[in-house]
Amino acid sequence: MTDATGGPGPLPTGWHRLALKELCSFQAGPSVKGEQRTDAHTGVRLVLPRDVVHQRITPAESVGVVPEKARTLHRYRLVQGDVLVIRTGTVGRCAMVTGEQEGWLYHANLLRLRLHDPDLSLAAYLTGYLSAGFAQSWIHKRSASAVIPSVNARELGELPVFVPPPKEQESIGATLAALDEKVRVHTEIARATGEYRAVLADLLMTGGLSPGA
Repeated sequence: MTDATGGPGPLPTGWHRLALKELCSFQAGPSVKGEQRTDAHTGVRLVLPRDVVHQRITPAESVGVVPEKARTLHRYRLVQGDVLVIRTGTVGRCAMVTGEQEGWLYHANLLRLRLHDPDLSLAAYLTGYLSAGFAQSWIHKRSASAVIPSVNARELGELPVFVPPPKEQESIGATLAALDEKVRVHTEIARATGEYRAVLADLLMTGGLSPGA
């Protein structure tokens, strides 16, 4: 059974239905010009939209912000428990910030969600919730009308969130995070196998390696 929002009907005892804006604040990333970028090893790491994969932040390349510019962007620094959501293009992909990414900056096409009351279990649950079917469908319906899909903080703030008691939040978040890790590992295996296959094909097709070797 679903209600008028497309979500579940009556919620289990102890659950609450809230708008996302009741749980967190929103901040779009800063504009960083090309000349203000540098290698991540000489500046402050910048999270790009393509780094948000399978609910994880996985930097695809070493991109940073020059120290002089980074010093003016203090309010855009990430802290553990923040959630990043892609707001333009591949709208809706999300990831939770871990301790490893604390202090990093994030791209202008990302929205940072920060809980009003810091809670890592709730942040993990919220990341799982935002990546689930109902939330993704809700976000895509509101972003599909433009030539380039996009969603803003005001719209995203109206997303209904079904919040369970703390123990269930922790259990649900941990379960989904474990599955996300399995997906990440299998994706990496598939990528590495594809690269090996390409190299092997070249060797076999050019006589560099015998099939029986």
